[in-house]
Amino acid sequence: MTVHGAGRTDAGVHAMGQVASVQLACAHDAPTLGRALNAQLPPDVRVLGVEEAPADFHARFSARFKHYRYQMERAPIADPFRRAWTWHVPDALDVDAMAEAAQLLVGTHDFAAFQSAGTSVTETVRTITRSAVTSGDVLVYDVEGTGFLRHMVRAIVGTLVEVGRGRRRPASMASLLEKRTRADAGRTAPAQGLFLVRVDYD
Repeated sequence: MTVHGAGRTDAGVHAMGQVASVQLACAHDAPTLGRALNAQLPPDVRVLGVEEAPADFHARFSARFKHYRYQMERAPIADPFRRAWTWHVPDALDVDAMAEAAQLLVGTHDFAAFQSAGTSVTETVRTITRSAVTSGDVLVYDVEGTGFLRHMVRAIVGTLVEVGRGRRRPASMASLLEKRTRADAGRTAPAQGLFLVRVDYD
């Protein structure tokens, strides 16, 4: 039995909306399977629902859109209760500049500048439908698209933080997309602030 996930998350990344598909041969109905799985899984992993799907459904390859969220804590002193869920960035950040830079990523672009070095993926064009920074108790970056490269969201966040710190202009995001060079973009943000929020299917 092979279980296929909708996305591969790095160690330390969280998934609120992970979807998995598996082919089973049993007489149990979907609700019973859900209860049985939760009885066996560790307490930090929960099955929220089980549904029958067409035979050709694949959690990863049938996905049409994914929504990721990255959370940053901006307090001068890191909250120990948030350390597993946020990246602590105590610096003063220009949130408006970050939001402007994020908006430049919407559309179909080559995101090679935001892909981890050494990956085997050769097609680096992706379509982003939403890219937004919102400020509150926690600074949040939400991004939705048809697909993502390895470490792409974390590399974008690292670059946005450089914009917020004033180390690069918002317009530099367009230049990064054009030049396609990973070394020109910002650092890869830590894993713990990233969440897979939702996966959409037709």
